[in-house]
Amino acid sequence: MQDPYSLRCVPQIHGAFKTALAHVREVLAREINSVTDNPIVFPDTKEVVSAGQFHGQPLSMPLDYLGIALATLANVSERRIEQLVNPDLSHLPAFLTPKPGLNSGFMIAQVAAAALASENKGLAHPASVDTIPTSANQEDHVSMGVTAARKALAILENTEHVLAIEWVCAAQAREFHGELRAGKGADAAHRLLRTRVKALGRDRFLHPDLVAARELIASGALVAAVEKAAGSLEA
Repeated sequence: MQDPYSLRCVPQIHGAFKTALAHVREVLAREINSVTDNPIVFPDTKEVVSAGQFHGQPLSMPLDYLGIALATLANVSERRIEQLVNPDLSHLPAFLTPKPGLNSGFMIAQVAAAALASENKGLAHPASVDTIPTSANQEDHVSMGVTAARKALAILENTEHVLAIEWVCAAQAREFHGELRAGKGADAAHRLLRTRVKALGRDRFLHPDLVAARELIASGALVAAVEKAAGSLEA
C-alpha cells in the first residue's frame, strides 16, 4: 500500500504553501514601498493627480491567499496527527500513551487540532470578494483589506497551534522507536522540544506543553535548530 497523501504528497502540499508565501512577501514588500497618498503631488512639474493609490485591493487579495495557504497547512498537519494517534494507521499504542486504559494520551490534542483546522476553513472565506459602499456611495467599492489581514492573523495563530500539536505527537511517537536513527533535522527538532516538553507517561494537563511547543515555533527556534543541524530550508 502507498502512504496517505498527507505523507506522500508533503513536497507538493508544502511546496505550494511556500510558493504562496513567497508571492505574498513579494506583494507586501512592493506595496509597503509604494505611494498611497491622494492626491499625489509632483513638485517638479507642479502636477496634482487625484487617483486611487490608497485602495487596498493589492493587499486584500494576497492576504486572503495567505489565509487559504495557512489553512491548508493546518489541514494537512491535522491529518498527520491522526496518522500518529490512530493505532490502526500508526501501529503504535492508541493515542500514543504508553499506559493505555485509564490514560487517553493525545486523543483530545487531536480533537483540538481538528477544531482549529475546521475554524480556519470558515475564516479562510475570502474577505476581498466582499464590498460595502460607504461615504454616501462615493466609496462604492472597498477592498475589505483590514478584514482580510485580521482573518489571516487568526488563521496563522490557529495553524501555529496545530503544528505544535503535530510536533508534540511526533516526538511522542519517536519515543516508541528509540532504536531507529532519525534524520539530522528530525533529531534536532526532537531534542529541542524535549528541552521544554517531557515525554508523556501518564495523562497530564497538556496545555502548558502545547503552548511551549507553539512558542518555539512562533519564535523561529524550531527552524533555527533544524537548519543548524541539516542546512537551509529555503530551497
